[in-house]
Amino acid sequence: MALRGRGASGAPGAVVDRLARDTGHPVPGTDEVRANRLSALGALSGMAVGCGVGVTVSLLRRAGVRMPWWLGTLTTGALAMAAADVPLAKLGVSDPSTWSAADWASDIAPHLMYGLVTYAVVVAGED
Repeated sequence: MALRGRGASGAPGAVVDRLARDTGHPVPGTDEVRANRLSALGALSGMAVGCGVGVTVSLLRRAGVRMPWWLGTLTTGALAMAAADVPLAKLGVSDPSTWSAADWASDIAPHLMYGLVTYAVVVAGED
């Protein structure tokens, strides 16, 4: 977003909206107020996914799963990407099979950076 100057994606908010409606708890509000709530809840859901993946990778490491930095980076990034993209596809919010190469690159790059930083933090406290 910072490099290309594009706006924030509405997809996370759409996932939250779909899940909220499907569970019988629609997000309240009208027009801009509701849109703002969905945007905020979408961002919070992304943070929750990131924290959840970080905890999962940390627990796996503690359980003895040791990977070289490059594999830990790829695995952590792939887990985060799957946790974000599978709900998009399953809920019909987006169809990754229709994404262009640029779309995939804009999805892969931040997840790989997340994987690199998160895996580095997981292993940083070890001797």
